[in-house]
Amino acid sequence: MSTPFYVSPEQLMKDRADFARKGIARGRSVVAVQYADGVLFATENPSQALHKVSEIYDRIAFAAVGRYNEFENLRIAGVRLADMRGYAYDRRDVTGRGLANAYAQTLGTIFSSGGEKPYEVEIFVAEIGESSDEDQIYRLTYDGQVADEHGYAVMGGASDVVGGYLQERFTSGMTLEAALRLAVSALGHSESEDRTIAGSALEVAVLDRTRVQPRKFIRLSPARLETLLAAPAAPDSDEPPVAPPA
Repeated sequence: MSTPFYVSPEQLMKDRADFARKGIARGRSVVAVQYADGVLFATENPSQALHKVSEIYDRIAFAAVGRYNEFENLRIAGVRLADMRGYAYDRRDVTGRGLANAYAQTLGTIFSSGGEKPYEVEIFVAEIGESSDEDQIYRLTYDGQVADEHGYAVMGGASDVVGGYLQERFTSGMTLEAALRLAVSALGHSESEDRTIAGSALEVAVLDRTRVQPRKFIRLSPARLETLLAAPAAPDSDEPPVAPPA
């Protein structure tokens, strides 16, 4: 009987992490930016049917990068968990922190299990409060780690380059138009040259606390995106100029 090939636990976990990171890096970045009235999500996604940003519950949104079938399974599980908790107890008992913890347990279990490959996904779970100080953005990695982000967050693709661009230009209390321009400029930024992304190639959604409806999630249409991007910037604004999409 042959002796099975031995791999140390440290090397096994490193190989699984490298595998997941490479799969996530092949996707395009997703940006989350806090503005005065909520949280904006933006990504380059020409598909009108396969969404990276979706609604989970009244004040909670979900965004992901990586393999679509894997993060879609996680999104559906989150919707079911939120619906069950809201129905059994109260709608106020459904929180972004609770969903982030549930996702962290699921991703951590899958990553540490030797029976299946790790999920090639990263996730944002965002929840808005009554004011911007109560807004929350959680970033979950493929191995179940949770980070509490503030102001802005980036995942997938060239996240280091996009994150550096946002760090230099982000200011708190921005308007929706300013936050959208900043997010689109960051997505088009690269180390070689910047490019302009057309509104038809963008997927943008917001959690808007000014809505009177209990559900605060809104998906922005390409027509509205072009209108917002073409609007002139405020005279005293420090936001970078963005050419209107062709």
